[in-house]
Amino acid sequence: MAKVHPNMVPAPGAVDEAPCAPSSSTEEPTTLTVWRKSLLFDCKGFTVFDAKGNLAYRVDSYASESGDEVVLMDAAGCPAFTVRRKRFSLQGEQWLVFSGEETRRAVYTVRRSGRGKTLAHVTACGGAGAGPSYEVEGSYARRSCVVYDGERRAVAEIRPKEVVGTDVFRLVVQPGVGVSLAMAVVVALEQIFARPSLLRSWSTID
Repeated sequence: MAKVHPNMVPAPGAVDEAPCAPSSSTEEPTTLTVWRKSLLFDCKGFTVFDAKGNLAYRVDSYASESGDEVVLMDAAGCPAFTVRRKRFSLQGEQWLVFSGEETRRAVYTVRRSGRGKTLAHVTACGGAGAGPSYEVEGSYARRSCVVYDGERRAVAEIRPKEVVGTDVFRLVVQPGVGVSLAMAVVVALEQIFARPSLLRSWSTID
């Protein structure tokens, strides 16, 4: 299998300028390699590397957990976003995205779409002054998705990585979009569309 974790020591500022905050925009697209595997023993999760092979993000979830709440951490281990399932939603499968570990007020919702080629809607919370909303199209099962903003501009893409298969893929994020947020959307898509999900026990579905 191809080498997917060349450098395990996190580099300062490898992806985000502030280690415990969502990333700011950059001049060039940011390319991450996402590995559907935790580096911790007896855990499931994600390990994410930047273009230089440095650790950028990680998700660790013990197999015994329901997976109804997942914390995306940066390379330093600081929570970037918490992704939590919204139970009993009248709008179907829905996940709430919270900034850091704060879980009182969601900043985004990620909801499965039943219309055409749109996989999911990523909707900003908070009314006036909230951030932009997005739509995800494509196939998460094939690791081939495009995230569009309200003006139909492609702002992020999930791309298959050659030869390796679906457990290792690329996430390409365009300037002006928070890299941490894009990775949080990937975590939510995993929860909604992966069968079985890497992070979730499907026996817990209501």
